[in-house]
Amino acid sequence: MDFHATEGWNRRELIRGTAMLGAGAMLMRPLPMLAADGPMAAIRKAAEAGKEASVQRLREWIALPSIAAENRNMPEGAAYMAELAKDAGFTNVEIVPTDGQPGVFGTIDVGAPRTLGIYFMYDVKQFDPAEWTSPPLEGKLVDKPGFGLSMVGRGATNQKGPEATFLAALHAIRAAKAKLPVNIVLVCEGEEEIGSPHFRQIATRPNILAALRKCDGIFIPASWQDRNGNVAVNLGSKGVIELELVASGEKWGRGPKGDVHSSLKAMVDSPAWRLVAALNTLVTPDGNTPAIEGWFENVRPLTEREKSLIREAAKHLDEAQQKQMLGVQHWIDDLPYEDALIRLAQEPTVNIEGLVAGYTGPGGKTILPGRAVAKLDLRLVPDQTRAEAEKKLRAHLDKHGFGDVEMNVSGGYDPTETDENSRLIRAELATYKRLGVQANINARLAGSWPGATFTAPPVSIPAGHFGIGHGSGAHAPDEYYLIDSTNPKVAGIVDAAIGYAEFLYTLAAIG
Repeated sequence: MDFHATEGWNRRELIRGTAMLGAGAMLMRPLPMLAADGPMAAIRKAAEAGKEASVQRLREWIALPSIAAENRNMPEGAAYMAELAKDAGFTNVEIVPTDGQPGVFGTIDVGAPRTLGIYFMYDVKQFDPAEWTSPPLEGKLVDKPGFGLSMVGRGATNQKGPEATFLAALHAIRAAKAKLPVNIVLVCEGEEEIGSPHFRQIATRPNILAALRKCDGIFIPASWQDRNGNVAVNLGSKGVIELELVASGEKWGRGPKGDVHSSLKAMVDSPAWRLVAALNTLVTPDGNTPAIEGWFENVRPLTEREKSLIREAAKHLDEAQQKQMLGVQHWIDDLPYEDALIRLAQEPTVNIEGLVAGYTGPGGKTILPGRAVAKLDLRLVPDQTRAEAEKKLRAHLDKHGFGDVEMNVSGGYDPTETDENSRLIRAELATYKRLGVQANINARLAGSWPGATFTAPPVSIPAGHFGIGHGSGAHAPDEYYLIDSTNPKVAGIVDAAIGYAEFLYTLAAIG
């Protein structure tokens, strides 16, 4: 689920920047005008007093990287998450075992009429310290022009920064002796960065499922404000499957079982070329449209309402700036920007994340590899499902004579959709309006998160994203999260914490 590009423009920023889709009519007002009536004045005072503790909490969390792909610090990460939850006021906190890495569950029950779910992840992506200008586990504060003083570290914005800020809001509400307006259910996993292969086991555990089904909705904290302070309210997201296709002489029965000298190519088959041939059957010749048999059978086209949201948003987006940040000169088929945005939301994809075979170091090495691997991600749209897509991919490979090509699925989940008239979405929009933040309705996230675990049976509740603040570089070197904003339109950590508090009170009050 990685996205790398220039200028720190990462996968999640692509999602945000290309899909601020919809019409947010409210005027942008400076963040110092955040609401101060009711309990908010005391909560703000407590958040400001607790700021240094909040910053240190994030720094210490960054120092413990839990990386599911490397099986690194996973028990420690779950235990640390559990302690953070307890410290923020959650009770009945438990570490939840799965067939993979553990999750964490906890609740805050204040006897409120309404209950809100919160989704956390404690895992982060891999990193190479040599690629960073600031050590990835030290949480140093660095000035980011146009935004302000920011903490640099792996997981800073994806997702520890926004999550730590939500916890800061809970600390501030308690320190202010204000009554929490809603009950809260926390569900956390440690495998999001490998496609959440066991998250459903957590969410459908009987006691957790019972708690989730009481929720008016669930959200993942977000820090997606752009330089103008804009945010998106997402009505859904694409599903994803992460997998490897492997061609080998051993499984094929042709070619070498291990690497041999390349001079033998004249009489020995190549597993690497076999993998290339298999990959070529998955898409049209330009590589842009899936060609897997039956792939589009259950694809639901965007509605006219969804397309209208995209067209309206395109009027407010800077195409030239986006192309520059992405390092591209053309959209697929040289489509006009508006049509490219519609295609982004509407089309399922087959993408090659990486190709590995033989020697890839400096210079040449004359070998014929005995094994070749392609790492793929498949993005799914409603009404596709992960199970259907996996079955069709396997059937396609077999039909085209590639039954020996192994298909190793590491994770994934279905697409997700949430009704824009749900209480969760209405509360998000109302909160942003109260905060003076322009919010655009996003028809569908081009990226993915395991929200379908919540929107589909047996949980069946609305799911979305919420939050102000800013971060950048998710999955990339020098990932950062804004602490002290110098941009009056963008929230620093205190304002972002107040934003979460406002959301809780708005959800409690909205009809």
